[in-house]
Amino acid sequence: MNFSEVLDTNPIFQKIALCAQELDVEAYVIGGFVRDLILKRPSKDIDIVSVGSGIELAEQVAKRMGVQVNVFKNFGTAQLRVDDWDVEFVGARRESYRAESRKPIVEDGSLQDDQNRRDFTINAMGLSLMAANFGELIDPFNGMSDLRRKLIRTPLEAEITFSDDPLRMMRAVRFASQLNFDIEPDTFDGLVKTAERIDIISKERINDEFNKIVLSPVPSYGFKLLHQAGILKRIFPEFVELQGAEYQDGKGHKDNFYHTLQVLDNISKHTNDLWLRWAAVMHDIAKPATKRFDQKVGWTFHGHEELGARVTPRIFRQMKLPMNENMRFVQKLVRLHLRPIALSKETITDSALRRLLFDAGDDLEALMTLCRADITSKNPEKVKKHLANFDKVEQKLYDLEARDQIRNFQPVISGEVIMEAFGMKPSAEVGVIKTAIREAILDGIIPNVYEPAFAFMLEEGKKMGLTPTNL
Repeated sequence: MNFSEVLDTNPIFQKIALCAQELDVEAYVIGGFVRDLILKRPSKDIDIVSVGSGIELAEQVAKRMGVQVNVFKNFGTAQLRVDDWDVEFVGARRESYRAESRKPIVEDGSLQDDQNRRDFTINAMGLSLMAANFGELIDPFNGMSDLRRKLIRTPLEAEITFSDDPLRMMRAVRFASQLNFDIEPDTFDGLVKTAERIDIISKERINDEFNKIVLSPVPSYGFKLLHQAGILKRIFPEFVELQGAEYQDGKGHKDNFYHTLQVLDNISKHTNDLWLRWAAVMHDIAKPATKRFDQKVGWTFHGHEELGARVTPRIFRQMKLPMNENMRFVQKLVRLHLRPIALSKETITDSALRRLLFDAGDDLEALMTLCRADITSKNPEKVKKHLANFDKVEQKLYDLEARDQIRNFQPVISGEVIMEAFGMKPSAEVGVIKTAIREAILDGIIPNVYEPAFAFMLEEGKKMGLTPTNL
């Protein structure tokens, strides 16, 4: 690859090179941009290392290009945006670490010092922006060879690299999962030996990498690497508890660890929605707690969907995941994930379909995607049969929705109407009547139309000894 020609196609690099020459400093493109350029992956983030002041170089480039610069003096970095490119500048640095912290002692250094501190060989490659060797690849650790061999490898001794900054362990797995690369054996040994160091990293930083693994093309690969390295049990112990298949009296159950990973891979073929993928991760999380053996039917996990929904907020809080509508979406899908599958195995009533439509609301399509992903078996004919039954359920749901408009419906009789009809103030009785009306509509006893619903309300009030007023 002729790197100088590639750099020439983007005027940003010419401007940086010119400004570096004016300031008499060395400047290099380094890290992810170089890696992605070679891999032909889209990238809009450019990291520039200056042997000298990165901030001064950034300010000079911003002035010449007529853009704003954001300076972060505490970190010795500066950032500017040109069109849709994010360009970050930093001075070349040498780093050393204390055992109890991942915050390094930072000093000015050479390009070699800066490349030595990089996490992986594929992220340590640089391209010169100097006039004498513009576009020359500087690759002291054979990162280009590792890209060809699809290897994640640390530039220096892996154990020291990970111990110095344990977040690099998550990054190693994340890159392997995103790129479908192997982790080089000595580097993987370093992961295993320093796994406990992940405990000093904040949950927020871990989640940033973990979510990228969840969003990778085949996320099970990243989960398995984390598990084999002994990291997964430290950051997500509830997931590791899913592992294992138990047999009794010749009856066994699926290994729910690997089943869940299969569901996650299945759903990842159809969505890049992080929280829908998290619903796949969480859907069977309460199976270990609900596992029982019944002599007649074998292993059961009764109520795991309800318990799973109840523990979802605790797990999200513990992992410092967002406690907002995203958590509630995951919780809802965990609670409902058995309902469509159960309907596919029995005679389907309109009442059951209405209730599912009502409970799923706007998340029906997401729920259906999760349920399809949850149909797993080593027997492809069995999967095919279950999916065909599921198709019928889905069609009936959409037909019923088109006819009854039940999704997200509100009963025509409100609490205010009930209170006015019986001359009541807000009370438990009002709630009881409202619930009875809603259930009657869902059961198809009455339509969601004012007159029949009002008549039903009067009958329910009469049963409770209430007398209508102002009629």
